Amino acid sequence: MIENNGRIIVVDDTPANLHLLSNLLEEHEYEVRAFPSAKLALMGMKNFLPELILLDITMPQMNGYEMCEYLKEDEKWRDIPVIFISALNEIFIFVKDF
Repeated sequence: MIENNGRIIVVDDTPANLHLLSNLLEEHEYEVRAFPSAKLALMGMKNFLPELILLDITMPQMNGYEMCEYLKEDEKWRDIPVIFISALNEIFIFVKDF
């Protein structure tokens, strides 16, 4: 079995971004699970406990902030670091405290 550098979940509703990030991380020997929605990621986390989550901010149904709030309420997931990713071209960035 090949040793990996860690377990990462990538959540992004843009297929090109999901593919790009997943491939890049896999090339660096991370074990990656990619999901196109927050709800699918939460279902997938029942069988795959990541060490890091890369999370798109703007997604339909449940956005990245909402998913992060949900994760931080659960003892099993609250200590997993979350890095928010976004392709927004905004002048202002709003920071939320989790």
